[in-house]
Amino acid sequence: MNFIKSILTLAVLSSTYILNAQNVTIINYDKDEFWWGGVVALGSKMPYIQPVKQFDLALQNNNNQVVPLFLSNKGRYVWSDKPFKFEVKNNQLILDSKYENIQIQKSGNTLKSAYLDASNRHFKSNFILPNELLFVKPQYNTWIELMYNQNQTDILKYANAIKSNGFPEGVLMIDDNWQRYYGNFDFRAEKFSDAKGMINEMHSMGFKVMVWISPFVSADSEQYRALEAKGYLIKEKGKNTPAIISWWNGKSACYDLTNPEAKAYFIKQLKDMQAKYGVDGFKFDAGDNGFYDENYIDSYDKNAISVDHTKAWSEIGLEFPFNEYRAGWQLGGQPLVQRLGDKPYSWKAVQMLIPDMISAGLLGYAYTCPDMIGGGSFTTFLNIKKDQFDQTLIVRSTQIHAMMPMMQFSVAPWRILSKENLEIVIDAAKLHEKFGDYILEYAKISSKTGEPIVRHMEYEFPNQGFEQITDQYMLGKKYMVAPVVTAENKRAIKLPKGKWKDDLGKIQQGGKIIQVDVPLNRIPYFEKLD
Repeated sequence: MNFIKSILTLAVLSSTYILNAQNVTIINYDKDEFWWGGVVALGSKMPYIQPVKQFDLALQNNNNQVVPLFLSNKGRYVWSDKPFKFEVKNNQLILDSKYENIQIQKSGNTLKSAYLDASNRHFKSNFILPNELLFVKPQYNTWIELMYNQNQTDILKYANAIKSNGFPEGVLMIDDNWQRYYGNFDFRAEKFSDAKGMINEMHSMGFKVMVWISPFVSADSEQYRALEAKGYLIKEKGKNTPAIISWWNGKSACYDLTNPEAKAYFIKQLKDMQAKYGVDGFKFDAGDNGFYDENYIDSYDKNAISVDHTKAWSEIGLEFPFNEYRAGWQLGGQPLVQRLGDKPYSWKAVQMLIPDMISAGLLGYAYTCPDMIGGGSFTTFLNIKKDQFDQTLIVRSTQIHAMMPMMQFSVAPWRILSKENLEIVIDAAKLHEKFGDYILEYAKISSKTGEPIVRHMEYEFPNQGFEQITDQYMLGKKYMVAPVVTAENKRAIKLPKGKWKDDLGKIQQGGKIIQVDVPLNRIPYFEKLD
């Protein structure tokens, strides 16, 4: 008993204590120290002040990317090549790994210095970008409007409505259920009379076209039988038969992308599809680590764990400059677009966009897109009448997207908004275009340095009291953005030290909090002048 007491006392007294037998690392917060990291979808809980129940990076992801990285504003950070469990309680960050004792590293005394050292050591950028169009033009996704009824007539109607309503052309994504079945890469003939002609028409309108895909394969299909014979499917634990995995669209077999031959075969199928139909790229979905619990499956790579499947799925996107992911493991700094996970149509979800985008940047994902404007969870849009839409929510959500690295529409603004509010949303889309060159400039900087495009205020202005500010951010080094994230037409903004020019042309001296009136047609942002 005395020995246990001694150990506990030492853990309290020590800044960092490691229980070697269990590979548990306890990090005691230093004075005025804050921590970020691990899970993009927990951005709204960062910095971690309130308790966070144990989270398993191996099997959980909360619908988004996970990274084995934690950073503090005092220059401390931790990294592991393997997943671990973490929790926050009693002003401690507790890391539990079954693979190693996780060591604390130190670089400088700021959030930025910790991040840059971690990036340079563990996820160095490779000087390559996703396709530039993804940054400088809006994206449009057919999900909310069509859901599982993807079809040629309505997709072309959607594309034409984008143009006729005065929105900029950009990237159009055809979402789930365009294909004959999962694992097949042909458009459904009963829904698409001339898929290649449809895509050619959208190209002539100025759009690039992406289509939704997953690694799953419908059981008892032609592709299933062929892939089983080749040994390209994940197997059930201890058996020589394909595993049938439950996911949100039912139960399916799944490509085993730890097999290099299976990965190469999958990539070939996609490139063959590009040649056949003319699609420009792919929305890669359903790579969530929770589908690949090694306790229930056998992989080609006998050492593979759950996150290795997630990573292998992400690596396919490196072959396609037009790509998008929602789940990921490591691969920060690589030319992969990371979208926030589907969020409901609600103000709470709107308030999560900025902190989640900030957390994505701090975890190495600079090429990011907020969820779909207004929310990507289709169930929250069902049975809502046109006159019951909260138009203010849609407008404010659009304005947040407008000054992000990417913006993506899905619910059709022209269907649900008044003429006046539609004009505000169109103006926001054009503002994104206006900032396109600036955003692209910082995307290129990120490809060289690894730095986020969307930056926490503490990242850029350390020791000025910004640690817990989560509703404003820096877009690169030059612009501070402070959108409205509530139904109110006003907000408080904390200005860093220095001189700032707001979106109305007014010069403000920083180092103070200002109260700002924000009518529905305004997006407050500030240009740094010195």
